[in-house]
Amino acid sequence: MKSVKTTKRGLLYLGFLSTSLFIAHACSSSPDDPKEIAEDQNEERFDDRKSEKDADFLVEAAAINLEEIKLGELAQQKGTLDDTKTLGKMMVKEHSAALADLKKLAVSKSITIPAVLTEDGQDALNNLNEKAAGKDFDQEYTNMMVKGHKSALRKFKNASSNAEDADIRIWASSMLPALQTHLEHSEVCEQKCKEMK
Repeated sequence: MKSVKTTKRGLLYLGFLSTSLFIAHACSSSPDDPKEIAEDQNEERFDDRKSEKDADFLVEAAAINLEEIKLGELAQQKGTLDDTKTLGKMMVKEHSAALADLKKLAVSKSITIPAVLTEDGQDALNNLNEKAAGKDFDQEYTNMMVKGHKSALRKFKNASSNAEDADIRIWASSMLPALQTHLEHSEVCEQKCKEMK
């Protein structure tokens, strides 16, 4: 009889310990990535995969704009070349305008998009801020702009042809000239940074 009580007490203790560890883990874990939160909410809202893909594109577009804005602000503060500062200023202005249009589009389609920088975006911002200074900052920032805009152009071209929703296709297509211009400016600035080394 004693061993049965001991066993029950032990099981109760293990159950309590497991629950306590779960609660402690839940309280200590960082909040979810804003991008993941938006994607989860959209997944619950849309039944078909095509609508969900359109929503995923808008989430990605918001993440791109938010990152470009924050990186552009940093470039204006830490850039050593006037070209870098000018590029950063252009990114802030034009990606802010694009984000404002995107918010309206997302609301009209009942699509949730992130309102703050995603974890990946925050990591990129932190890495650039902490690891690069002086001319190295200019070089790293312009490299990021070239790579980022090449990637963005691929995603927006795809959406301009393949999005299910006509308004999303039109918006994605309307963004292509600005993204191409951003890429060209970034490449010119990147070349100037290389020449300064």
